[in-house]
Amino acid sequence: MSSIIPHDLGQISRSAIRAPAPLFSYGHALALREKVLASGDAELPLYLLAPEVTVLLSYLPDLRQRLLIETLWNTGARLNEALALTPACFHIEGDSPFVVLKTLKQRQKGRGRPKEGQTLKRIVPLLDENYVRLVHEYLATFRPKKYAPLWVNEHGDTISDETPRTWLRAAVTRANRDGVTFSLPVITPKTFRHSFAMHLVQSGVAFKVVQTFMGHKDAASTEVYTRIFALDVGAQYGVKFSMAAADAMALVRRSS
Repeated sequence: MSSIIPHDLGQISRSAIRAPAPLFSYGHALALREKVLASGDAELPLYLLAPEVTVLLSYLPDLRQRLLIETLWNTGARLNEALALTPACFHIEGDSPFVVLKTLKQRQKGRGRPKEGQTLKRIVPLLDENYVRLVHEYLATFRPKKYAPLWVNEHGDTISDETPRTWLRAAVTRANRDGVTFSLPVITPKTFRHSFAMHLVQSGVAFKVVQTFMGHKDAASTEVYTRIFALDVGAQYGVKFSMAAADAMALVRRSS
């Protein structure tokens, strides 16, 4: 059985960043995710696999809804970070498009806590050309002002956190009507942040790069994603606990 454990998780280098993604085994990745669900470990994140995300997105025909969920999936943004985005945050011209996210999770104490009036930001490259085209389409269709939030209600205010949750519940319901089910009990905006991180790890992206994209000051916050691969370590090393009785007997007799 092939393994989807990435090599050299802790090493960051240009070659690691640019290395081609390993062959994706959906069956193996699905089996690993089933182990996560069966473990009952509340600290392990629940995530969707790329094919599942693609299917779910197809049940979001509304451009505004789809762009928000695609943004969570393509950037790993927290929901409040995504809702704070404006057209000015997107740099989508040229060969290396990226988005600037404001890291809005408040660090309460210690190193890395922003000073008063300071906003922490991080750059996340936009690696999927289809997503970049979707951003172009959205901006051309709705023509929001450069520094205006992208997702607003009828009063011109930023939508509430509950709104995208409602969109996702409706999308899952539409999928269910077509006989499509997802193994996660609940799919929320945070599911796509976890899915983004796991997709990077499964694609062999270096640990430090994932940490940077996620906006984690503490490496322990990122390690929760790599911990999942401990469930796969047996397949990685071909660990076995049995052998043919005749072979075992021959070894024991030879050494006695």
